[in-house]
Amino acid sequence: MQKILGRIRRAVQDFNMIQEGDIIAVGVSGGKDSITLLYGLHLLKNFYPVKFDVMGLMLTLGYDNFDPTPVENFCREKGIPFFIKETDIKKIVFDYRKEENPCSLCANLRRGALNNFAKEKGCNKVALAHHYDDLIDTFIMNLFYNGRLHTFEPVSFLDRSKITVIRPMIYVKEKDIRSEVKKSNLPVVKNPCPVEGHTKRHYIRNLIIDLKKEIPEIDKRIFTAIKKDIFHFEG
Repeated sequence: MQKILGRIRRAVQDFNMIQEGDIIAVGVSGGKDSITLLYGLHLLKNFYPVKFDVMGLMLTLGYDNFDPTPVENFCREKGIPFFIKETDIKKIVFDYRKEENPCSLCANLRRGALNNFAKEKGCNKVALAHHYDDLIDTFIMNLFYNGRLHTFEPVSFLDRSKITVIRPMIYVKEKDIRSEVKKSNLPVVKNPCPVEGHTKRHYIRNLIIDLKKEIPEIDKRIFTAIKKDIFHFEG
């Protein structure tokens, strides 16, 4: 966890993500990325010079075979505040709307519900678990499918909800998350979504893996370009 914590702290400092007195909600899906972020910020607050609080917030999307108990037990054991809210997002996306490409609508509904949940709990910031590889994937997806040089920002203020969204794991690689989850036995709940593993993001992720066989540092070069030309950060 030391390596991941170091990269989280670096991102927090580079992009001024956390200020004194912040109450941060981590959106916890049950997957490896969000539980790693929640645990990482919980550890960080114990020694970071700026005082802040962190809690985990989970939305149940309406799948019958989703069991959050392992995450609940982990948070109770570590002393991390953790709350769950029921939603009908699955019914809206798959039963009512019958979306052929459900990911965009699902993400928008989850984002809105999470921001509202965070405000209910008195949080002023929401931390999302997008990491280094997600940043690159999103950039390539926007380039290929939307014709835009764009990806998500490390810090974004949402005018409508008055919530600031931060992404403290943008320097953390997925392979390090996988290793830490296994090493520390962090709880991971299987994603019940029927399109899991069959999305455009997975296609792009596999494409980059193939490209790395010919251009080993392609991910590093894309990431550096994003930092300089989109985030305008030279550090």
